[in-house]
Amino acid sequence: MHQIERGILYEDSYLGVTVGALAYSHGVVFIDAPLRAEDARAWRSVVVNQRGGTNRLLISLDAHPDRTLGTRALECTIVSHQKTAQVFRNRPTIFKGQAAESGSVWETYNDAIGMRWASPDITFSQRMSLHWGGPEVILEHRPGPTPGSIWVEIPESRTIFVGDTIVLNQPPFLAQADLDAWLQNLETLRTSFHDYTIVSGRGGPAASEEVVSQQKVLKEIIEAMQGLFGKNSSSQATEELIPALLSNFKFPNELRDLYTKRLRYGLYQSFARRYRSVNTLGQPELADEES
Repeated sequence: MHQIERGILYEDSYLGVTVGALAYSHGVVFIDAPLRAEDARAWRSVVVNQRGGTNRLLISLDAHPDRTLGTRALECTIVSHQKTAQVFRNRPTIFKGQAAESGSVWETYNDAIGMRWASPDITFSQRMSLHWGGPEVILEHRPGPTPGSIWVEIPESRTIFVGDTIVLNQPPFLAQADLDAWLQNLETLRTSFHDYTIVSGRGGPAASEEVVSQQKVLKEIIEAMQGLFGKNSSSQATEELIPALLSNFKFPNELRDLYTKRLRYGLYQSFARRYRSVNTLGQPELADEES
């Protein structure tokens, strides 16, 4: 467990995503959940024992299975954006392993199949404030990685949790991405939050240069897809882009296959959705609803 300042915590050692927590006098606000139920229970125990009240609340930064499969084990009220909640309405109660070649972390966890979802209890559309016995906590809709992506900002502490808006040393998830909105929000992060501690949803604190690096990667993806479209290529042709994109990241070689799958799946879906209304091949290309 790492402490940004008193009451603001994060942990980047669990399988799945980097999780956060705000331990205030009214209780604990969790930010995302570890993928494995046993990790979620361990995280809950560590944070609840920090200080403050016994109330618990969980904020889901988006609907990705890596950060939502373990929410039930935290045993608390769940808050998300309304578009994230809509995704849950279309999901079966028990996780069946949809999109099993998406390059998500849950695919490396054998016990993920059969886990039960916990759906959001409270939703909002644009902005929500929490007063939990400490500094004001602001939840704000920031689409990009998914339609329902949000950020959690603690202005008084100059700290912000941004989920998959930034991922460190790994390729981004593109299957549900709005790349233009994503770039716009990264620019907001670079200019308006440059003096904040920025906590990535995959990798922990991100330096300002890593915000710029994420922008460059997304711009490279857009330009490459535009080039393919200009040559009347199909969605399958996006696989040609993978080696060059992977060269942007430093990661252990054992993760290459997982990250290749992530880009293969995400690029295909993103290209199909971005250009489907003008598909010169006359073939329907529809993106799946989940990554």
